[in-house]
Amino acid sequence: MEKVFARVFHYARLMRVHRPVGSLLLLWPTLWALWIAGDGAPRARHLFVFVAGVFVMRAAGCVANDIADRDIDRHVARTRGRPLANGDVTVREAAALLLVLCAVALLLVVQLNLLTLLLAAAGLAVAAVYPLCKRFTHLPQAVLGAAFSWGIPMAFAAERGAVPAVALLLAAANFCWVMAYDTMYAMADREDDLRIGVKSTAILFGARDRLLVAAFHTAALALLALLGVQLQFHAGYFAGLTLAAAFAVHQMSRCRRRAPQDCEAAFTNNVWFGGAVFFGVMLAYLD
Repeated sequence: MEKVFARVFHYARLMRVHRPVGSLLLLWPTLWALWIAGDGAPRARHLFVFVAGVFVMRAAGCVANDIADRDIDRHVARTRGRPLANGDVTVREAAALLLVLCAVALLLVVQLNLLTLLLAAAGLAVAAVYPLCKRFTHLPQAVLGAAFSWGIPMAFAAERGAVPAVALLLAAANFCWVMAYDTMYAMADREDDLRIGVKSTAILFGARDRLLVAAFHTAALALLALLGVQLQFHAGYFAGLTLAAAFAVHQMSRCRRRAPQDCEAAFTNNVWFGGAVFFGVMLAYLD
């Protein structure tokens, strides 16, 4: 029994159950989209499918990423203790776990309409490409931005049966936000990545990294504000955006010296940024 618990523990670590930040960063924009697509009252079934799908697909993404990066992770201080990198889990075990997670995700998405199912298939292709991107381009963060924004058109497709322009505007805002926070995350690994030849926006941006992170955060907030104007949201929504802006300023202050632990802390703080925006969205639908 002890061995069984040990295996479960290692599988949970492989799925990052102990680090829910990534799941929350994927969850917030999905909730923004569901609330807006459902005019403040998304269907309970859709809410269940999307929330469960976020956690399942994030876990699957972590497993797939670790399979692809197992040799790289051994050479990075932050990741060398991951179960595949240190040998706690075999590649065969990880592949089997990935198949199970994908099967669960399929069972969830088939509960939705055909358009949402087609979008999910396209989103899976984007997510599958992401783990390999850091080997070929300095813009893996852009691919992650697309993958982490895919739930937005899916939510509109599920709720409304179509993907209106407002969904694309919301996805563009989220893409800019992902570019901001994942660049900060990459800043924490920059020295290790340079040493082993892994690419990222943190390396591409160089000394302009903080400036461009601020620009992406500003663009995200500006697009979210434009969305609020188009949807005629009241002041409660913009109060949420103001709070999110305050978190963005805090993050820039936190990573001003580019110390790895500070950059990672700034990245983690984006959980509050996303929550503040969702708070504003909820307020927008309260009379």
